[in-house]
Order: sequence, then C-alpha cells, then structure tokens
Amino acid sequence: TKAADVLSGKLNPPYVPYIDVGDHVIVINAEKVRLTGLKADQKLYRRYTGFPGGLREESFTRLLNRKPEMILEQAIKGMLPKSKMGRQMATKLKVYKGGQHPHLAQQPVAMDFHASNAPKAAKATA
Repeated sequence: TKAADVLSGKLNPPYVPYIDVGDHVIVINAEKVRLTGLKADQKLYRRYTGFPGGLREESFTRLLNRKPEMILEQAIKGMLPKSKMGRQMATKLKVYKGGQHPHLAQQPVAMDFHASNAPKAAKATA
C-alpha cells in the first residue's frame, strides 16, 4: 500500500487527485514475498488471452516460481485508480526479482516500511 501511495503522490504536499504528482518506485527482492494462512495454496491468478476459451489460471506458488515480479505488479496496480491516470502511474513502477536493479544512475532513495518503524498509535485518554 505504501508503494501505491508513493506512485499516486499522496505523500507529496502538492497532491491533487486529478494530477499525477507521484514518484517512481523500484521494488526489489520480489521472490521473497510471502502470504499468510492458506492463501499460498488457494490464491489463483487469472488472465484472458483474448481468444475463445482463453482463460488461463495459475496458482500463487507456481507464479512465484515462474515470475515473482508479476505478483507485486498486479497487487500494486490494483490499488491505483482505474483510469488513464492510473495506467500512467503504473508505468512508474519497476519490480525486480533479486536485489539488483539497473537504476543506480538515478540515485534512488531507500524507503523502509517495516512495522517496527511505523508510527505508534496514540493512547486514548478517558
């Protein structure tokens, strides 16, 4: 969800819903994604080839072995607006299987989104 927020520009001060002010996002180590519970066994990814009878289904575990970048791309794109602007935002997303990426010349800044670094919830005083 944080990647979708950065892509849409919601973390930038000049954010306006109808203007794309988002930043580029590079996601690395896509093969390390994990699901909880039975989702890894039950989740299916569907796509349609465009031909009659062309519905293709693939399980999470098989897609993780074959193309782990696709899992994160679909998840993040699903959080973006379903419009021309959402498709434009999705072009600024780059997902890579391993820890290396070819964008070092752009001097990317690492963002840490672990739960331990998340802001603490304020205690309610009653």
